[in-house]
Order: sequence, then C-alpha cells, then structure tokens
Amino acid sequence: MTLAVQSFVCCLREELKTTDVYLYRKVLDNLASCMEDFSLGRASVKNLFEEVLQFLQKSLLDIQEENRQNHGNHIVQTQLMHDLLIAIKVSMMLVQKLQENIQGSLWKHHESFVWQSMCSLLKSSTNFLMDAVLLQTVQTTSGLAVILFTKTMYEPAEELPSLVSDLLLGSIKHTDVPAWFVSNCGTLCTEECPDSVLLFLCHGALAMLEWKNGSMGENGEKLLLDIASVLLSLSSELKESSMAMSLSRILAIWTNSAQAALVSGSPNLKIKLNGNSDIIGKLLEYIYTHWEHPLDAVRHQTKLIFKNLLQIHRTTITGSNEKSDPFFVRLIKHLLSLEWHVKGKYASLGCLVECVGTENILRLDTTIPVQILDVMNDQSLAPYASDLLETMFTNHKAHFTLSFQESTWIDQWHDIWVSPLLVILCEGNHDQTTYIIDYYLPKLLKCSPDSLSYMIRILQASADANLGSRSTRGALGALMACLRTARAHGHLELSTMMSNGLVSTECIKQGLVHQHNQVCIDALGLLCETHRSTEIVSMEEMQLIQFFMMYNLNSQSPSVRQQIGSLLRKLFCRIQESSQVLYKLEQNKTKQELLENSTKRHPLGILQQYKDFMSSVCDRLFEVLFPGSSHPTRFSALTILGSVAETFSVPKGQAQVFQLDQEIDSTRVRTLIQCFASTFEEVKVLAFGLLMKLRDVAFNLQDSENLALLFQAAVDLSTSTKPYDCVTASYLLNFLVHHKGLQHICLGKWLEHNPQMDENTSVSTVEKNTLAVIKLLLVNVEEEIFQAKKSLLQAAASFPMYGRVHCITGALQQLPSNKLTLVAEWKEMVARLILMSYKLSAVVSPVVQSSSPEGLIPMDSDSESAGRLQMILHEIQPQDTNYYFIQAKILKEHCKVESEKVADHRPMDNICTEMRGKERQTCDVTAQMVLVCCWRSMKEVSLLLGTLCKLLPSHAISEPSDGLITVEQVKNIGDYFKHHLLQSRHRGAFELAYAGFVQLTEMLSRCNSESLRKMPAQWLSGVLEEIKSCDPSSTLCATRRSAGIPFYIQALLASEPKKSKTDLLKMTMKELISLAAPLNESLSVIPQVHALNILRALFRDTRLGENIMPYVADGIQVAILGFTSPVWAVRNSSTLLFSALITRIFGVKRGKDENSKKNRMTGREFFSRFPSLYPFLLKQLEVVTNTLNSEAAELKIHPSLFLLLLILGRLYPSPMDGTYSALSMAPFVPFIIRCGHSPVYRSREMSGRALVPFVMVNEVPHTVLSLLEGLPDSTSPCIRQNNIHGTLLQVFHLLQSYLESKQLFSLGFQQGLGDIIACVGTKLWLAKRPNPCLVTRAAYLDVLVMLSTHLGKFQKQGMPLFGFWEEMNRVISDSELMSGIPYSSAVPGLIQYLQSITKLVIEVLLVTAGPDIQSSSSPVAKKIAKPPLSIVHLLHCEFHEVRLLALEAILLWLKQINSKQIAEEGGGVLCLLIDLEGALLTMALKEKNLQCFCKVLEILYTMDLRNVLPKTECSIKMNPNELLIWSLNIVDIANSTEVQSIALKFASKLVIHLLQNHQKISEEVLKTWVQLLVYFCGDEQQTEILLAAAEVLKSITSYLLINEKLILGLSDTLAMWKCVVLLLQNEDLVVRDAAAEVIQAALSEKKSSKGTEFALRVVNAPMALDLAFGILCELLQQWGEIRAGVPILLEWLLGDSDLKRDSETSALVILTTSCHLMLGSLHFCSLMEEDDYLFDKGEVNFWAEKLTHVRQLSKHLLQLISMTHLTLPDHGELDQLSRTALDQAQLVGHLLRVLPPTPEFSKTAEFTRLAIQNERISVCLKILNLLKSDDTCKNENPENY
Repeated sequence: MTLAVQSFVCCLREELKTTDVYLYRKVLDNLASCMEDFSLGRASVKNLFEEVLQFLQKSLLDIQEENRQNHGNHIVQTQLMHDLLIAIKVSMMLVQKLQENIQGSLWKHHESFVWQSMCSLLKSSTNFLMDAVLLQTVQTTSGLAVILFTKTMYEPAEELPSLVSDLLLGSIKHTDVPAWFVSNCGTLCTEECPDSVLLFLCHGALAMLEWKNGSMGENGEKLLLDIASVLLSLSSELKESSMAMSLSRILAIWTNSAQAALVSGSPNLKIKLNGNSDIIGKLLEYIYTHWEHPLDAVRHQTKLIFKNLLQIHRTTITGSNEKSDPFFVRLIKHLLSLEWHVKGKYASLGCLVECVGTENILRLDTTIPVQILDVMNDQSLAPYASDLLETMFTNHKAHFTLSFQESTWIDQWHDIWVSPLLVILCEGNHDQTTYIIDYYLPKLLKCSPDSLSYMIRILQASADANLGSRSTRGALGALMACLRTARAHGHLELSTMMSNGLVSTECIKQGLVHQHNQVCIDALGLLCETHRSTEIVSMEEMQLIQFFMMYNLNSQSPSVRQQIGSLLRKLFCRIQESSQVLYKLEQNKTKQELLENSTKRHPLGILQQYKDFMSSVCDRLFEVLFPGSSHPTRFSALTILGSVAETFSVPKGQAQVFQLDQEIDSTRVRTLIQCFASTFEEVKVLAFGLLMKLRDVAFNLQDSENLALLFQAAVDLSTSTKPYDCVTASYLLNFLVHHKGLQHICLGKWLEHNPQMDENTSVSTVEKNTLAVIKLLLVNVEEEIFQAKKSLLQAAASFPMYGRVHCITGALQQLPSNKLTLVAEWKEMVARLILMSYKLSAVVSPVVQSSSPEGLIPMDSDSESAGRLQMILHEIQPQDTNYYFIQAKILKEHCKVESEKVADHRPMDNICTEMRGKERQTCDVTAQMVLVCCWRSMKEVSLLLGTLCKLLPSHAISEPSDGLITVEQVKNIGDYFKHHLLQSRHRGAFELAYAGFVQLTEMLSRCNSESLRKMPAQWLSGVLEEIKSCDPSSTLCATRRSAGIPFYIQALLASEPKKSKTDLLKMTMKELISLAAPLNESLSVIPQVHALNILRALFRDTRLGENIMPYVADGIQVAILGFTSPVWAVRNSSTLLFSALITRIFGVKRGKDENSKKNRMTGREFFSRFPSLYPFLLKQLEVVTNTLNSEAAELKIHPSLFLLLLILGRLYPSPMDGTYSALSMAPFVPFIIRCGHSPVYRSREMSGRALVPFVMVNEVPHTVLSLLEGLPDSTSPCIRQNNIHGTLLQVFHLLQSYLESKQLFSLGFQQGLGDIIACVGTKLWLAKRPNPCLVTRAAYLDVLVMLSTHLGKFQKQGMPLFGFWEEMNRVISDSELMSGIPYSSAVPGLIQYLQSITKLVIEVLLVTAGPDIQSSSSPVAKKIAKPPLSIVHLLHCEFHEVRLLALEAILLWLKQINSKQIAEEGGGVLCLLIDLEGALLTMALKEKNLQCFCKVLEILYTMDLRNVLPKTECSIKMNPNELLIWSLNIVDIANSTEVQSIALKFASKLVIHLLQNHQKISEEVLKTWVQLLVYFCGDEQQTEILLAAAEVLKSITSYLLINEKLILGLSDTLAMWKCVVLLLQNEDLVVRDAAAEVIQAALSEKKSSKGTEFALRVVNAPMALDLAFGILCELLQQWGEIRAGVPILLEWLLGDSDLKRDSETSALVILTTSCHLMLGSLHFCSLMEEDDYLFDKGEVNFWAEKLTHVRQLSKHLLQLISMTHLTLPDHGELDQLSRTALDQAQLVGHLLRVLPPTPEFSKTAEFTRLAIQNERISVCLKILNLLKSDDTCKNENPENY
C-alpha cells in the first residue's frame, strides 16, 4: 500500500465509525466521491471493502428506524429520506463495482461475510420497496437495487429473466427459487404485490439487465414482452399523477430497451414488435389516450414513446420501402383526419415527417401548411403548430437540397412555406399574427436566412399601398415584424437596412404611430432589440424613440404598456453596456485611433449624445405626469423611469453615462409624491418604488415644513371614510419612515420623545421611525375602539378604524424582521397589537356574523322591520351601550364641532355626523357604511395577524424568547381565525380572514415546534367532526355556500407540503365524499350540503393541482346523485359542484361558443382517466331513458338527464379509436337517441347536440337514415310530437356536422347524401299542413333549409337535383305564407315555423335565380325557375319576423354586390333586387317594428342614391329635400340608439349627395343637421351613436372638412372639426380609432393632391389629434380665415364648459371653504351626499387628458401666429376673451389659496381641476398677449397668473 492510500484508508476507517444518524450523510457523500472516477479513493474502498459493506448495512437500518420514530415531523423525515436515498445509491455503486473489488466467486459461499451483508442489503431494499410511507424516489431506487442485488447473487445467470418474469406475473413457485431469495424477498413472492411495486420492479429490470447483444436469449425476449403487458395493464390502474408520470417514463425506457433488443433479436421478436402487432397496437392506444394528458411530463414521454415505436417498426421492416409501408400510410391518414385542436396530433405528425418525409405528407394534402398557420390564432396550440411546421419545412428543405443540385427549388419552397405566411401577416387577425411572429417567423429565418430578402422584396412592393388599419397589420406591419425578428436574431443590422433602402426613417415613423398596436410595438422592437447588447445606438434611433414617446405612453392595453416597458429597458441596457465599451475605448488611445478610422463618431461625442438623449427621455416622462394625466400614461411613465433608475445604478467607481438623481429637482419629487394620490394602486406601487431608489435625493430636496404637512396628511387619510384613502396613507408613511429627521419634524408633537433612542446609533432609522409611527397609530386606534364601543354608528361615519390598522400592517411588512435590534420594544408592541386586534374584532364582528350583515340598520321605521332587527340584535349581542341599535334610531345629530377644538389634533373630535349639501338635506349613516366599516376592519385585523405570525422565527426555537411572537400567541391567533372563518356570514370578512389564515398555516407547516406543526391536522379533524355531528347547537353557517367553512378547510389542506404524501388531503376527501353521498336518507341533510360546498371549493383550488384529480370521478357521481335529492339545498350545492368539476376536467371556457371543439376530450381519454364513470354514466343513462319510454300517460321528468347530457356533449370520438378499447362509445348511442324523447325541450336540444360526437363521420348517413325511417307516416295511429321533435333535432345536428366535415366530394359522400335526400322526401308530410304541430313542422323545415343551403353550393359541382327543388317549391306553395295565416301569434311554434319557412323561401329564391336553372332548357327547370313567392311578397307579410328575415337577406345580397363578391356569377342576385326601391321607401314610412325599420334604413343607406331618389316622388310623394327633413326628424325624435345612428348616416349621405349635385338645401335644414351631428358627438352619448357620428364625419371629410372652399361657412365647419377633436379624446378606444380614420381620410386626400412624398397616413388617436390641429391651422390659412378662426380656437383652448360651471359654483365654493377655514377643520366633512358615494373614486381618468390637447393646440396656434406674424390689436372678441381669462385667473388663484394644506391628498379632484384650469388660462393669456399690439403686452404679464 502506498503512503497516500494508507493515510486515506486511515481517515476513511475513522469516518466509518460514525454512529450519529444525522452525520451519516457526510460519510455517504464521501464514499460516493471515492467511487466516482477517483483511483486513490477506489483503492481505499477496496482495502476497506468489508467495513464499508458493514457500514452501509448498518446505516440503512438506522436511518429507517430514525425515520419511524420521527413520524409526523415532515422536515426531519424529508431530510432522513434523502439520506436513505443516498445510502441505497451508494450501496448500488459498491455492488456494481463488486467484481473489481473481490476476485472470483468465493464470496458466494453462504457463510462468507460478504454474502451475509449482500443478503441484508437485499432484504432492506425489499422492505423499502414495499414501504408505501417512503418517498416515491426511495421506492423507485429500491426497485433498481432489488434487481441489481438479485442479478449479482443469482446463479445460473440465464435463469434470471424467468425469475423476474415470474415475479412480475405473480406466478412464482417456491420450489424453483433458491431459499436465500425467498427468505430475503419473501414478501415479493408470497403476497399480492401492489401496483406501484410492480411498476418499480419493471423499471429495475429495464434499467439493470443487459438488453443489447441478445445476451439473455429467449428468456430475455419473453421478459421484454411480459414487462410491456404488465406496464400496459398498470396504465389503467395507476391514476395518481406521480405514478402516471413514472409509468410514462418507464414505458419510454421500455421502448429504448426494445430497440436495443431488436438489433440482435430473433425473427420471432421482430414479428411480435411489428407495427401491426398486438403490443404495438396497445401502446398506440396508450399514446392516443395520454397525448393530451394535463401533465407536461406525461405528454413529453408520450411523444418519445411514439417516436421510438416508429423506430421499432422501421427496424422490423428493414429492407422494404419505408415510405409506402402500409403501417405508416395508415398512421398518416388517421392523424390527418383528426381535428387540428388535438394537441397530440402535432408531435406525432412531426415524428412521422422524420420517418417518411414532408413531401409524402404534402402529396396527401397540399393545404396542410395553411391549415396549420390558421390554427395559430390559439395561443395554447401555437407552440405545437410552430414546432410541427419547423420539422416539416426543415425536412422539406433538406429533401430539396439532396434531390436538386441547382437552387431552382427555392421558389417552390417559398410558395409552400413563406407565401401563406406573408398573406396572414398582412391580413390575419391580431392574435394569429402575433403568435406567428413569436413562434414561427424566427424558426423560418433560422432555417433559411436567405428567405428574408424574398419576404422584404414582396412586402416592400405593396407596403405603400397596403398600410394596414386598426384591425390588420398590412404590408407595412408585416415588414416591421420581419425586420424586427431579423435584427433581433442577428440576420440584419439596422444600419444595413437603412443604407440598402430596405426601410426608410419615414417608414419606421409611420410604424411607430400606426393605428394597430402591434405594428407600433414591432417598429419599437426594430429599434430596441439587437443581437449584440453592446451595439452603439445611432442618432436616428434616438430621434425615433423620442418621436415614439410623444404619442404612445397613453396606451389603454396593459400588454402594450408592458411590451413598451420591456423594449425600452433593453434599449437602456444597450446604452449602458455600449457606454462602458466607449469609456474603455476612450482610455485606450491606440485602439481609439483605430476606431477613428473605422467610424465617423468620436466616443466622447457619442457619450454626450447618450447623456442628452437620456436627459430628454426623463424630461418627457416627468412632463407627462401633469395634473389630470391618465392612469395608462402615469403607469407607463413611472415604469420606464423605474427601469432608467435600475439600469443606470451601477457600482461606485464605474464611469456612468447617466444618473437619474442628477435630473431630480424638488418639483419632480413633489410630482412623484403626488402620484400616491392616484386611485390606482399600481401607480402608487411604482411611484413608491421609484422614490425608494431616489430617497436620498428626494429627502434632501424636501424642506421640513413640507414633510410635516405630508405626515399630517397621512395621519388624516388613515382615518378617512373613503376606503382607498388609507392605502394612500400607508404609502406616504412607508416613504416618510426612511427620513432621518422624522422623529424631530413630525412625531414630536404626538409622542413623548425618548432620548435614549437617539443615542443608540446601531438602530436603523427605519426601525426607529417605524416603531414610533406604529406606536402613534396604535394609540389612536385604541382610543377609537374605545369610542366605537359607545357607538359603532359614529365610528362608521367619522373614524372607521380599518385605515389605521391598514397603515400598521403596511409599516410592519416593509420591516426587515430578521435584523431588528429593539427586540424588547417590538415584543411589547406585538403583544399590544394582538390585544388591539382582538378588541377591534369584538366590536365589529357581531355585524359580519349576524345572519343578515347587509341590512343591519333599518332604513324605514315600520314595525315589521324593527321586529326583524330585534331578532338579529338578540342573536348578535352588540357591544354598543347607547341604544342606537336597540331603538332603531337613525343618527341625526347636528355638526357640533366647536372652534376651540382646533388645537386638538385627535380626529375623534372632528366627528361630523351629517352633511348639509347644496339642498341642505340631512344625510344619514347608511347600513352600507356600517357594514363597510365592520368588514374592512375584520379584513385588516386578519391581515395584521397574518403578518404578525410571520415574525415567528422558522429555525428551531431553543428559547421561546427568540421570536417577537410566542408560540402561545400563535395558537391564540389560530383559534381566533378558526372562530371567525366558521362564524362570519359576510363574504368580504371571511375571504380576507382566509388571506390572513393562509399566512398562518403556511408558517405552521414549516416551523419546528411539534405542537404547532400538529395543529392543522387537529383543526381539520375537529371541523370535520363538527360537520358530521350536525349538532343543533352548532353555529356553522349552512347557507351562503357554507360561508367560511370551505375557505378554512382549503387553507389547512393547501398548506400541506407539496412533496409529501398529502395524507390530510386523502383523509379529508374520503370523509367528504362519504358525507356527500349518504347511504341512508334518514340522516340530516346539513352535513351533505356542507360536504358538497367544501368539495366544490377544493376542486376549484388550483394549488391542490393534480393531487385532487383521483377524486374527480367520485365527485361527478356525488353531484349527479345529489341532483336527484328532494331537498333544494342539496340540489343547489350539487349543481355548483358539478359546474366546478366540468371546469376542472375540461378546462376553463375561453370563448362564448357553446359547441366549440376546445374544452372537450375524446371519449377514450375521458374514460381512461376516469374509468369508474363509464359504468356509472351508462347505468344512469339507462335509468333515465327507462323513465322516458314508459307508456304511462303521465310525464316523468328525470332530474339528472340534463347533467348527463352536459357531460356526454363534451366528448367526441377519435378516428384513433381502435379495436382494443374496452371503453367504446357505441353503447351510449341508443340511450342518447332515446333521450331525444324527453318531454323537456332543452333536454331534446341537448340530446341532439350530444349525439353528434358519438357517431363517427362515416357512420352518419346510416344513423340519419335509421332516424328518419323511425319517424311516423301521416297514417300512423299514435303520433308523439315530442319524439318526432327530438329525432328531427338529432337529424339536424348530425347532418350539420356531416355537411361541414372534410369528407365532402368523395363518392361515398355523394351517395350517402343522395340516400338521405330520397329518405327526406318520404317524410315531407311533416313539413306540410297534415302535420298539426307547428314546432315539429319548423324542425323539419330547418333540416330542409340546411340541405338547401349546402345543395345550392354543390350545384356548381354538377349535381342538378331538379327533383329536390321541385319538392321544395311544393312545400312553399302548400304553406300558410301563400294562403294567408289563420292563427294568431299566440299559437305555440308559429313564429318558429314562419321563420323556418321564410328561410326556405329565401334559399330557394337564391338557387332558382342562379344561372344553372335560369339558363337550363329542361321543362322541369323552367317550372322551377318561376318560384311561387317573391321577395316583395315577404316584405308585405303581417308578421315582422318574416319581414326582418327578408330584409336581412336583401341587405346581405346588397353588401355582396357592393364588395364584388358575386359579380362573376352573373345576374343571379341582381335580378332579385330589381325594382325594390319603391317598396322599401313605402315600407320605411309605414314600418312600425323597430328592428325592421332599422334594417330598411340600413338598406336604403347601402343602396345607390341615384337609384333611390328618382323613385321618391311616385312611391312616397316626397321630393329629396322632404326625404332629408323626414330623416332628420327621425334622428331627432327616435328613442332607439340603433335607429338614431342609421338615420343620421342616411341623412348625412343625402346631404352630401344633394350638395355635390348642386341641389338646393335650405340653410335651416343644414343648420339642423350640423347641430344634430354636434349633439351626437357629446361625451354622454352611447358608443353606437358616437361611431355613427365618426362614420359620418369620415364620409364628409373630403367634401366639407378639407375642401378648399368653405361650403358650410366657418363656424359650422369648425364645429364639425371640434366634433372630430372631441371624438379623438373619447374614453372608448373604438370611438377614437373611428375618429382617427377621419384624419386618415384627410391625409390620404392631401397625399393624392400633393404628390409622392411619404406622409403619415394610418395613425393612432394621439398622433391624429396633433395632426388634426395642424391640418386645421393650415386650412385657416388656405381659407383666408385666420383672423376669424384664431379667436374660436382660443375659446377651445380656454374650455368654455368648465368656465361656466366654475363661475356658477365659485361663490358657493368660496363660501363653504371660508366657512370651513373658520371652523378650523381640515375635513370638509365626513359624510357623503349619496349612499354610494362611499365607493366613488372621483373622476377616474382612463384615457382623455385635457392638458395634452391644450398643449398640442397651443403649439400649433403659436406656430401659426409666428409664421403669419398675426396681430389683432383691437379685436372685440379678443378683448372679451381676455377679460374672461383674467377673471378666471383671479378666481382660480383664490380657489387654490383657500384649499387646505396638501390639497393633492385631501381634495384631489378639486386640486386637479384647478391646476388644469390654471394652465389653460396661462397658455391662453400668453397667446392673447402675443396677438395684442406691443404696448398692451407690456402691461399684462401672463406670468402673474
């Protein structure tokens, strides 16, 4: 032995003597290291081989024993199980290296020490394998160990596979097995092995035995096949998620082993593993069942299994042609026949492409690429689709490159893969294009970078013509997307793009302000995203970014804001990183000289540009935080400022190109602090975050007086009655506690000063200040609780206590709890806080726990409600002592706040219990206010207690004194939560108690104290016992969906560690399911209701994840059985549970389409995941259909039919359903058909829908024929209309799915359709008069209509079907539409029948007017060509439903003609529309039905007025002018927005038509029209009307708005322009976009008249607003009306509406304000004028910003004035304006002065309005002064105002 080995052995020997179980891990790790590729270590282990063996043997037994003793302590157990896992792995390593450790096989002597040790290891491993309590990984590894040890010890080796086979199949005979094996692995031989053990043994056999080279012979091959059959049988048993994952992984390993075995396997094995064999068939079944499994891991393994199966099949057929192999061909056809929403289809097709090549698949269907691209508008499918496309185009390219030497193939490749992409990018919808750009485009460019130039060439050609719109990207948008992707992935540099003319600056500019959000983002992405993070940012890029930031910060879409933020952050990082490179270059002179030769820009020059650019960006961002800026603007600006602060905060000592704190001044700090007053919390969060980054600068810039005012404001807001004020207070306080001088400046007034604190410098400022602030808040809230005990009503009205508590919680949350130094003070504080919480809760909890928390104060004085109140009061025992509740008395005291109390700052004394508003009315404390005060107080107490619980240290508590909170306190808090969750009745109270309780339970599961750790389990069993016992004295709430009980149980279960065995969940689910489905009816229903409600909550809880899935099947059974209960409460809860389960199984419903293919699964997948539901649902259906078919006279309606059909309607058959499936869907079909006989209409409808998925497409004709044959003849004796109706609905839905399927135009399809048409003809009596039931007549007609619609399309394929059309004509002739209708509309089904027959008439009219029949010479065709009814006949029908359908058809045909859709068909529809104008005009005057009237007007609006107007005289005796007056009158008097909007559009079209044709319109009529248009653009109008107005403005743009001549006169034209400006600032995005199109129309007109230079055309609303003012100023010059126009624009600037309102209210405001100042109250008042004012957040601004439009207008006005050198010295209007503005300035100045201190917080709305008005006035005065002559300018300096 060398010296090194000796000393090593010595150390190891010492280590092996370790006896402490918790130190074993270190020894095991060392042993593992020795054996891993470390020769010295291996030599040492070899020397100590027996000692090591002995140690491992001992460690396994010791750890197992220690684990048993620590049962229940999850943390320790987890640690021990990981140690155990390592020990097993090390012993396996040792044994695998055994052969080199011991020569020969002497050790196999049964007496030898090694053999004995091996036996012990084998025995331990077997025990671990069978021990279900251990972690699954330990069991899996033990399975490997058992097989490995057996393999090492077993002789003869060739018998080993048979032994393992027998073990797995459970057919082991003791006589054949060695005794040592039986004694050590006896449990495996004797007992029935659990499924999990079999699974782990299979894994062991696959991993540990040698499958290559056929070394195990025939036995090995048999074992391989046995393992497969065992695994497949286990797949239907093991449903638990972790087991399902293991099984899929082990199956994938099996396919790898099978591949290895096949290489040298026997011919017999090749036959057994061929694609057509039984085993492969069953594996395919497994794949089809699991390829959409909810677990990612299972789906991934399924794909691997499929890929390997294809390889296995290829290996079995080597030599033959793979591509034409029937197995592959069949698979491809099957897969292609699946719907594209099946996710498994993509991965499987991808694997097949690799086997057979893309070209073979495209040969079957060339449209596949387009079909897959169409699927990409669904985000859940997009990644799968793009992966498949990538596989296909890469494979296709490789095939082309091999097959063709030249590059001629590239065009063909582009046609298939690139051209469809470009079409979709230009015209596709938003989602689809976004996902294609994200997922598909980068992959395509990576595969073929050269395709980029092809794409750009095509897009550039059409970019100028196709700029896109608000809904499509157009070629410009597509170009931006392609260039962005290319630049981001390093295929192109921006400078190259610019210099090669691929994209111009103007083009990017247009992209940056495009109307389509995503085009803006792509254009910004093009500038910000680069492949290299140090690429220098060019000057052009910086200018374009500045341009972008002028118009895009105010985006209402959160996703757009997020993308802008993240792209700009990338840009800032690039500036930061490239600046560091530039600094280095600057330092390194030699390099710099090189650089000077290569680039024109000098490093220092670039750095200066960077600095200027960043500075201007910050200027812009602070500039948009002006008063009244919208929430999106603030959010964007603060987010971007946050990233600037983050990006440029680099460690000291590094040269820094830019620092945000150098840009900060006191005004900007104030601006940021004012953001706390925003009503949106996210804005407060961002502002707070930014201030924290800049806090040193911020505090330096604030004087102490200002800070004192802010602190005062925070304290006042913390007791405001508006719930959102306390959030502002919390942020203010959290900001102020970071200030060093806070104690001196602010807190000194309130709290006695503690000089010792100042001396203690080790205490951080934040800790000192937080403690003081909490102390202050606590003192106040304790006093308020004392007052509230006297009167809760006064508390609710004047000092709701929740605000203070909210601020305390906020302050605690930002404390670093592990770094506190004032431990004693904090302990005392925590104890006081807990005590305060209990006291507050005691005061307010009676209200939220009463059985009617919402109406505790009677608002009326009748005796009945007073009596009810007495009952509730008796129940809740309130703490009030002053009889407010008892005497049902309403608070009506006068405001008694004396002026001498000014000095006292306690808000309690400012109680204002009533408000005298304008009407001087007395206002009461409402029930709502009391309730809000109470439930919010409960909420804040819960959150505070939850936060306090987190202060318990998580490490082992040696001394209880370590933590700030004691174990005892935590237990009490737990009991508090339990009490409130189980007693509260108010949702707000228990939902938020739940939030606090979750914080507690999560902490309990992690803590080391055993008594605390066991609490959740005790609480859980306690509450389950209480539910079970249904004790009459129980206070649990059985109504309100069990109130807080489900929340309580959810919190306890969700806190269980995720990796544990979830024993609590299993126990709870078992209990609840047995309670929810009681065996004997006699028991009380209350436990059942509770159980159903709790189950619902648990199934909805996402945190329980896959662990809850094994209970879904039981849940469904419980819900369906509960639905049959006689008790309403049980039925109600069962319905709610059922709904939650449907969502759990099929996923959250995203779309509105009831019948969409999403949220569904194949029957095979459903029943294989929930096998117990197969017999259950079948049995239930049988029971239900038996009640339906009883011949008894009375109707029996089975309650659960509805639920059964709901589930079955979500399943569909898959073409992959093979012959192996025992879970076939066929047995359900006859039952579902019988469900169609239900007496309930909705059930019949649902059975019609539910049948479709169960019938395979090729089975449809046969099923439809048998259903039709089952219909009675007219002579049948017993005709049941319900049965007929159900059958017809089933026929209808089956035919619909069949006619829309992909099987069209095959021979079988046409044959089947022919048979169906023949059979339909035999039952036509059902559609005619002999059938007395109108409902079934309508149902039969619906079938005919559908056939007609589709057959009309097939006529083009040469199926004339004259016989069918002749029959249809007979049905129409026989109908009541021909002979008059003898019924009144009250007859059931009449309207339905009339609508169906009208649809049929319209279809037949369309077909017979077609060229095929009109030009045919056959006598039958000539007979058909004259239809029995014309469209005019329908228009004259007395039933408006018929008229409406006819009008809709006419409108559709007109639109088709206008969009040239049917021009090529020649004549068909055109001849139907001849001479309709007269009939429509007459109808317009006489029509009484609103919908029909709307449609008539819409048709007249769509028609060409040149055809309509000549008919007015003869048909309605009006000339065009009278028609205009009539339509304007309709606009004026109509009370429907729909009528108003279409009438306005029609009238406007008439006006333009008449003006353009130089026909006279009277001034008065024009004036009326303009006034109506202006009125319709008002803010208060509905969206529909605003959109109509925008459309009208767009239509008149070129003729009236931008005409060189003023046709309407200046004031009217400017009024129209003002409408455009108003619409551009509307809160509604669609309205703004529509208004932006007006500006686009104007720009296009200008472009066509000016010539070719690039102009912005398709722009967003902010840009459009700027352009609108620009165009307007140009027009004033063009019209020569500057002198008259400018004063009008100045009036716009000043804002007339605000002026009037302010001047009226000014006196009142001044009076009230001064009155309040005299009283010295900072509160205007505590109560609101109206009840719901409590929740009113004031004017919440989502988009419009007055100052944006003021600034833009003033910019253009100043430009206009400076360009034209305009002065208007003695202009009368200007003098008037000037006087008004000066008066306003005075008034605003006064109002601002009388506002209380910090008005931005106490009077936010008034302060904002005055600030806006202030800026408007000063801008206006500035312009007025410019316009006056020089001498007057000197006297009035606008700076004074």
